[in-house]
Amino acid sequence: MSVALESQDIDKTDTSVERGSRRSGGREARRALRSAPLADDVRPIRAGLEGGKYQSLSEADLGRIHEAVLTLLETVGFANAIPSCIEALTRVGATHSEDGRIRFPRALVEHTIRNAARNFTLHGQDPKHDMLIRGKRVHYGTAGAAVHLVDVEKREYRESLLQDIYDAARIVDAMDNIHFFQRPMVPRDIPDPLEMDFNTLYACVTGTSKHVGTSFTVRENVAPALEMLYAIAGGEENFRARPFVSNSNCFVVPPMKFAEDACGVLEACVEGGIPILLLSAGQAGATAPAAIAGAVVQAVAEVLAGLVYVNAIKPGHPAIFGTWPFVSDLRTGAMSGGSAEQALLTSACAQMAQFYDLPGGSAAGMADSKLPDIQSGFEKGITNVMAGLSGLNLVYESAGMHASLLGFCLESLIIDNDMLGMCQRCVRGIEVTDAALSLETIAEVCLNGPGHYLGNDQTLRLMQTEYFYPAVGDRFSPKEWNEKGKPDILGRAIAEKKRILSERFPRHVSRATDDQLRSRFGDLIHLHRNGMGL
Repeated sequence: MSVALESQDIDKTDTSVERGSRRSGGREARRALRSAPLADDVRPIRAGLEGGKYQSLSEADLGRIHEAVLTLLETVGFANAIPSCIEALTRVGATHSEDGRIRFPRALVEHTIRNAARNFTLHGQDPKHDMLIRGKRVHYGTAGAAVHLVDVEKREYRESLLQDIYDAARIVDAMDNIHFFQRPMVPRDIPDPLEMDFNTLYACVTGTSKHVGTSFTVRENVAPALEMLYAIAGGEENFRARPFVSNSNCFVVPPMKFAEDACGVLEACVEGGIPILLLSAGQAGATAPAAIAGAVVQAVAEVLAGLVYVNAIKPGHPAIFGTWPFVSDLRTGAMSGGSAEQALLTSACAQMAQFYDLPGGSAAGMADSKLPDIQSGFEKGITNVMAGLSGLNLVYESAGMHASLLGFCLESLIIDNDMLGMCQRCVRGIEVTDAALSLETIAEVCLNGPGHYLGNDQTLRLMQTEYFYPAVGDRFSPKEWNEKGKPDILGRAIAEKKRILSERFPRHVSRATDDQLRSRFGDLIHLHRNGMGL
C-alpha cells in the first residue's frame, strides 16, 4: 500500500529540480515516520480492545438462564466432593445431603458472585504483556492438550514432544496478536505425571515472557512447580504480587460431578497464590444437553459452583469464569470445535460472564480441519471473530489448534496471528468522530484536489493507525504474485517458523536462575539446553 501511495506523491507536472528535491525529502521523512514503531495507544489493534457489539442472547434470555442456573445448583447440586471440598463448602452455607450431593442455596451463590474477584490483572513475566481482565476487554491466546503435532510439510501427525511445547512458546512470544500462552500440547515423551507437569511448565515459562496457563495432574505436583515459580520471580512474595502463571483447572466432570484429583490441585494452587481458570468442558449432546441454551445453563452452573469453592477457601482469590461447553456432531458424537454452534455457545458464555461482571474465558478457533487449509481458515475466523465481537475477555484455543483439539500446528500459530489481527480489527469497530466523518477532506479532494484520496494527508496519517496489515497473508496483485514465484501462505508460514526457531531464544529467565533450577531439580528437568540455544 505504501508503494501505491508514494507513487501518487509525485507531482508529474513539476519539472523543477528544487521542488522535486523538496518533495523527495518529504516522502523520505514520511516513509521513515511510518516505519517507526507505533505507541500502543495508536496502533490499529492491541490487546484488550473492547468488544461486546454482538449479542447472541437478549436481556430476557440472560435472566432466564440465570434463574435456571440457580435452580439447578439448589436442586441437583454436585456429586463426588472430596472431604476438604465438603468442609469448605458446608462452612460457607452449602448443604451435603444424604444422597452425597453438595447443593448450593441461591443466597450463597449470589453472595459469592457479588464478592468475587474482578477487574484483576493476569501478569506476564515482562510487564508489557500484563492483561487487565475487565468488562469486555478481549485477549486471544492458546490452550489445549493436543497429543499430536501437525507436520505440514509431510502432511502427517506425529506425537507431540516437550521440545514442541518450548518451540510453540517461542513462536507465541514473537506473535503480537497472540496475547497469552496456555500449554497447547502434552509432552508424549514424558510419561511420568510429575515430570510431565513440571517440564510442561518449565518449557512454557522459559519459552515466553507472556502470561502462561498450565495444569497439574495431582495435588502433590503443585509444590515443586511453586518452588520453581517462586525462584524465577525472585521470591514467593514477588510471585504472589505478580503471578505470571494461572492454573487451568477441570475441577468438574460434566454433568455436575467434582473431579477429585483436580479439586486437590485447585486447593493447592489457591494456597500457593496461582489464579484459577475454573474450567467446565461439557460436550453438547454427550456430557451436556444437546440444546444450546441447556449446554450454557449447565456450564454456568458448574463454573459458579467452582467459584463458590474457590471463595470458600480464600475469599477474593482471582478466578476466571471458564465456561467451555463444546459441540458434538450429533450424527457421530465426535467433537465439532469449528462449527457455527460452537461460535454461538462461546458467544453466549461471554454474555453470561458479562451478566455477572466476572472475568470470562471460553474457547474458539478449534478447527476440525486437520491442516491449515481453507476449512481451517473459515472455522477459525468465524468462531474467533464471534468470540471477540461478544466481548469475551480471554479467548482460549484461538491459535494453532486442529482436529478438534487433537493436533497442534506451529505454522498455524503464524497464520492465525494474521487472522487474529483481523478479528481484533473487527472488535475495535468504527470510530465516528467529526474528523472521521471527513467532510473537509471530501470537499478538498472533490473541489480542489485530484479527485482521489491516494496521497491525501488524511490517508497517509491513517494508513498505520486505522488499518491492519497481515504479515504472511497475500495481498499481491496477480502480476506481483506471479513474479514472486506464486507463493502461498503456508509456504511463507513455514519459512517464518524456521526463521523464528533458529533465531529466537528468550532470555527473560536468566542463565543464573536456570543454573539454580537445574541444580535444585537435577534430572527432573528434561528440556535440553542445546534445544534452548544454550
